[in-house]
Amino acid sequence: MMQTKTKVEANVQQAVPFFGITDMEASLRFYIDGLGFEMTNKWAPDGDGRVRWCWLQHGNAAIMLQEFRTSHKPEGRPGVGVTICFQCKDALTIYRECMARGIEAKRPFVGNGLWVTSVSDPDGYKLEFASPTDVPEETVFPEAQAET
Repeated sequence: MMQTKTKVEANVQQAVPFFGITDMEASLRFYIDGLGFEMTNKWAPDGDGRVRWCWLQHGNAAIMLQEFRTSHKPEGRPGVGVTICFQCKDALTIYRECMARGIEAKRPFVGNGLWVTSVSDPDGYKLEFASPTDVPEETVFPEAQAET
């Protein structure tokens, strides 16, 4: 007797990091002006236009930001120890764009067959941008090319 396998459609569609942050204005400057994210949704409940929560999109990737209420602010930087890895077509372009916009990005290197560069946001969340390459492992991006 032949059994038929039923294909089950995936229920989970996307994972979106949700960062608790201490200063929405600083974070929006970093993510939108610095990294090129676009705000596609927001919550500004107080009637003063101040964003308290937002959804930011960059290509097919997204993150959510929500400012801590004063009574719930953690001590120190809430993002320390958290890393989000973004898989890109070209991480070197991300690096160049960050540097051109005044965002301090780590000089790209090759690890695990990927060009990798990283930045830290105002709350200490680390964002890594990686793209496939056939360049030898441990190669470091030449500084002269970083400025082109």
